Formats: sequence, structure tokens, C-alpha cells
Amino acid sequence: MEQINELFNSILISGENYVITPKIILLSVGSLFVTYFLLRFFRHIIYRTLSRDAREKFRSVFAFVNYFVYVVVILIIFSNIGINVTALFAASAALLVGIGFALQTFFQDIISGIFILSDQAVHVGDVIEVEGKVGRVMNIRLRTTRAMTRQNKILVIPNHKFMSTILYNYTENESMTREVVEVGVSYDSIPYKVKEILLDIAKNHHAVLETPNPLVLFDDFGDSALIFKLIFAVKDSFFSHIVQSDIRYLIYEKFSLEGINIPFPQRTLHFPEQLNILDKTK
Repeated sequence: MEQINELFNSILISGENYVITPKIILLSVGSLFVTYFLLRFFRHIIYRTLSRDAREKFRSVFAFVNYFVYVVVILIIFSNIGINVTALFAASAALLVGIGFALQTFFQDIISGIFILSDQAVHVGDVIEVEGKVGRVMNIRLRTTRAMTRQNKILVIPNHKFMSTILYNYTENESMTREVVEVGVSYDSIPYKVKEILLDIAKNHHAVLETPNPLVLFDDFGDSALIFKLIFAVKDSFFSHIVQSDIRYLIYEKFSLEGINIPFPQRTLHFPEQLNILDKTK
């Protein structure tokens, strides 16, 4: 037994403030293994209470927690060995400050990702708009969120964008959204006739929902046109731009058949009589 103790306590590496022996190595490796199995056990327990969708959302959060716990365990091991962790941090303070500035945005993304996953402001499948870009959320990770745009391109959004800019979530309340098509007609048009045509177009389009009913607003008296807004509901806002385009085609076609003009901006210039007099005297 004494020989075994001597073997485990034999000095392999020594320094001014630390000594490494086989016993310390075994205890350190054992601590890491125990940490690994405990983390797996707790993750299994927590996963049992979550739905499949929630598991995918919180996978990145658990990965971040794992990294944090491992860092804490390794620091404790260093401290037990005799390595002065405080002195180690002080010696590398300048390097850590530089790394901190370099990783500032990285940690902003991670913290923002935790907030997004915890308050569930965005879900997989939601149609969102960030900085004028519209996409359907494919997955939410700890640092980035991936969405597919209407052009079938992958949009990678750093998570801190959700915290620093305005986010439009088209489908948080429900999948149905209201869309608007604006059109101007000449001043000699009959407003009720315009309203009738717009409602007829909306009600006969296959992608426009019957409930809520389409609505036409006489929005304003423009400089050169009467402004109307056709408001209608669609089931999938991800393809609402296609529905809006179809309706604009139909509006142009029906207005042409009914003799309703869509005016373009124009200006009339009036010259004072004094200029005409000056031209005659020349």
C-alpha cells in the first residue's frame, strides 16, 4: 500500500507554486468525467420535460452552459494544483482585454440568442423582417439565426440584430396577415365605382381570404390622383408579394376596360404676362 501511495504521490512536474503528481492527474481527469456525466444526466432530465421543438431551440443554450461549467471546473482544478489563477489572469490582462474587444460582438450575439430562446420572441417557421429583408426562420442557434428569403437564399442574421433593430414578426399572432395595395385614379373617376372594382378583384382572387372581408379605403386626395387602398388578408405572408403583384395586374386590366385612368405625376407651368410683353418688345 505504501508503495502505491508513493507511486501516486511521486512528483512528475514541479514549479514554484505547484506540484503535479499522478494522483492529481487522476483526480483532475476524474473530475472532468464526473462533470461530463452529470451534465448529460441533467440534460436528459430537462429534455424529458421539453417538446421536440423546444429541444431544438434550447440545444445551443445547453451547449453554452456546458462550456461555462467546463471552464469553471478547469479553473478549480488549476487552483487545487497550486497554480495561482489570479496571477495568471493578471499576467495575461492585456491579452484578455484585446480578446474581449475582439469578441465583444460575439458575446453580444450569444447573450441575444439566449434572450431570444428564453422569451420565444421568434420561432422556427415564423416570417420575419429585419432591416428590410423578409425571410422564414429555419433555425435559431446561439449566435446566429438562419432564415430563407423569398428568393430562396439563406439569410444569416447575427442575433444581436434582434436586440438593436426593429423586428417585424409577421406570424407571431397567427399565420394570417393583412396586406395593402395602393392605387391612384384620375379626379374624373367615380369613387364608388373604383371601390366596387377593387373589392371584386380581391374577392375573386384564390389567395385572398374571405374572412376578414377585403376593405377599400379612400385614403387621400393626392396632387394628381385620388388615392385608394385595397386591404385584404392572406394565409401565408411569405408569398404575399406574389398576391400583391397579381392584384396589380388585375387592377390595371379592369381599370383599362372600365375607362378608369391611372394618372402619372405632372406639372403645369404658367408664365406671367410680363414675360410675353418682353418677348414682343424684342
